[in-house]
Amino acid sequence: MTATATAPSATLFDRRHALATTGATSLVFLAAFEALAVTTVMPAITDDLDGRSLYALAFVATTAANVVGSVAAGAWADRRGPRRALLVAIAVFALGLAVAGTATSMTVFVVGRLLQGLGAGGITVALYVVVAGLFPAALHPRIFGLFAAAWVVPSMVGPFVAGLVADAWSWHWVFLGVLVLVAVATLVILPVLRVAVAPSGDGSPRAGRRIAAAAVVAVAAVVAGVSSELPDARGWLLLAVAGAVVVATVRALLPPGTLRARPGLPGAVLLSAAAGATFFSTEVYLPLLLHDRYGLPSWLSGFTLTVGAIAWATGSHVQGRLGWPAQRVLRLGALLLATGAAAELATALITPHWVFVGAGWLLAGGGMGLMYPRVSTLVLAASAPGTQGFNTAAKSIADVVGASLALALTGLLFQSLAGVGAWWSFAGTLTLSTLFGAAAVTVARRV
Repeated sequence: MTATATAPSATLFDRRHALATTGATSLVFLAAFEALAVTTVMPAITDDLDGRSLYALAFVATTAANVVGSVAAGAWADRRGPRRALLVAIAVFALGLAVAGTATSMTVFVVGRLLQGLGAGGITVALYVVVAGLFPAALHPRIFGLFAAAWVVPSMVGPFVAGLVADAWSWHWVFLGVLVLVAVATLVILPVLRVAVAPSGDGSPRAGRRIAAAAVVAVAAVVAGVSSELPDARGWLLLAVAGAVVVATVRALLPPGTLRARPGLPGAVLLSAAAGATFFSTEVYLPLLLHDRYGLPSWLSGFTLTVGAIAWATGSHVQGRLGWPAQRVLRLGALLLATGAAAELATALITPHWVFVGAGWLLAGGGMGLMYPRVSTLVLAASAPGTQGFNTAAKSIADVVGASLALALTGLLFQSLAGVGAWWSFAGTLTLSTLFGAAAVTVARRV
């Protein structure tokens, strides 16, 4: 069954697609839950394993490995079809959960986190190729909207549930419990994988070079992140070198013309990077802004961010039911995102009531919800058989690299301006985030 040979009355939960929809969405949800839940239990883990010195590495290893896993799974899916690539990625992710959940030292725990990153990156890309083979094109906006919601919902419930599990039993069960659920989700999706279309890739040796390039990009992104811990000339030099390495190397992992925002597929991939850079480089400073300027308690600051997550999930749902062309949806989403970032900048500059922070983040979250599923839809629509894995991996890499470099740059800027004054730190950082939003609007007009 192909994406073009399906009855127009197909739905996500009809007899042909219910298992695929349920299994795929569950896998996305569990990968997202684990990525977010671990933040809550990391203090307990580092205390138990006496590993505070490896605290940051436990997060960085996962992000870096995600890039490599995405490229490897994409190359495999293009050559052999997505079935084996997905099952191996799930197995690696499950092994990472088992290693982390049974770790008795921080070093072993970090290895488990690295395996989780490899597997999660592979799962995401392989699932996109599965969608291309099993779902009609008319359902792509809806299934990707469901995937987006599956990523966002854990941001609302993941930390809370993880804390309950850790307090009631042990932090080990935050990983081992998810391992059981991953096994169930795999059993649900396994029967439909037999009919997934195998793309006719050429099996060229470029796959090895792309995986090597992905490893270089991952390491450079990690170095860029480290630069924010050095708020002086050393930090700026380290970031410049890492950024140059990323730009020079990432070309091999992206569609030609991506860095020039060429219309079509390249522009869609770049839009994903620009949108992620805008959203995440703004989000990390909002709790600090609400605390320092308005004295809000942590729970209320967290609720403000939850508003953005709810708006993201809502936008993801709405875009799948809009009859608008993709370009119109992308332009509106980028405009809402940029307006939300600009609202946070204005709040930092003139300090009105804190409710304006929540209002701005409502707009930004809604814009992300509109854009992300449509970008995924465009990537598949523009991908010939045998290139779906590569192009989907390119989008995943753009997400990670765009957000990582933006966070490194804004973090270094925030620290550098701290000596001048807190007002300048927020003003400078959120100005940069707003410029990222303006870039997203510009790129959206070219997609």
